[in-house]
Amino acid sequence: MKIMQFTIPAQAQAALQRSAMQACERWKPVEVGFWLALVSVYFVFPTSLVFATQIVITGLFALSLDLILGYAGIVTLGHAAFFGIGAYAAGLLAAHGWQEPLTGLLAGGLTASLAGYLTSFLVLRGSDLTRLMITLGVGLLLYEVANRAIALTGGVDGLQGVEIGKVFGVFRFDLYGKTAYLYVLVISFLLFALTRSLMHSPYGLSLRSIRENRTRAVAIGIPVGARLRNIYTYSALLAGVAGALLTQTTQFVGIDVLSFQRSADVLIMLIIGGTATLYGGFVGAAAFLLVQDYLANLNPQYWLFWLGILLIVITLYLRGGILGGLALLPRSLAHWRHRMNS
Repeated sequence: MKIMQFTIPAQAQAALQRSAMQACERWKPVEVGFWLALVSVYFVFPTSLVFATQIVITGLFALSLDLILGYAGIVTLGHAAFFGIGAYAAGLLAAHGWQEPLTGLLAGGLTASLAGYLTSFLVLRGSDLTRLMITLGVGLLLYEVANRAIALTGGVDGLQGVEIGKVFGVFRFDLYGKTAYLYVLVISFLLFALTRSLMHSPYGLSLRSIRENRTRAVAIGIPVGARLRNIYTYSALLAGVAGALLTQTTQFVGIDVLSFQRSADVLIMLIIGGTATLYGGFVGAAAFLLVQDYLANLNPQYWLFWLGILLIVITLYLRGGILGGLALLPRSLAHWRHRMNS
């Protein structure tokens, strides 16, 4: 008995792949709702816009880490180095007379991306353990340089004299954070839309292939080294822009922007929200900072204890973070109903 075998023509396969990618590129209602919710914060919580601005900036920073950790599989413990470089670049530019915010933002991003490109040749060598040590070493080195270069960075006292001009020469940064929130939200959305388009393109698919099986990616002709350097550089650019946004909205640069604690915190945020989801960084940043603020007010001495319990619970029972748990929720509810009916 002969078994009939059918093969799909190459043109039909390409058409199916294009239609699948186009479906992924379409914005889902929940995504539109997410950004509309961030816009509504401006009207619903007008007295908390300074805190909300910090959440969005940190979410953009976590997104930059998600690109290299979640999508490319590059582990790092020193991602704050690029955040700090962007913060200091924008701050030094403003402190020396150039107060236009958009060009300062561009300078922070480009400076961080240049640092990312140069360090990528070191970071992308060797195993995951090697990468951890190199990224940690780079971060600690930059922190000590900022600490010693007091004439340039202000050392532990921070960079003083940072003044940012009006956005487009019209909108002044006010004490209530209204201009700052809208400014940060627009910049973050534009960068997110660009990143989303990039990750849903063949380039993003090639990064997933490298993360899942590097040997197979090499075998099918993906330029692994170039892809990883590119995404590492772009990730550094996003982190630098996030750092520059922090400088411009607070008009101050503290040495903590280069600290290991900031690298550790953003890694925790990404794990809480969910890796390789794009939105996990924003969700994790909001959850982490809100819980931190609540627990610190509740018990300033032992809030880290409760935060540790939260991390253990999320790691054990929410595989994939908050977004991963929400994705599995319908299946869990269906399984629970089936057990109740049986």
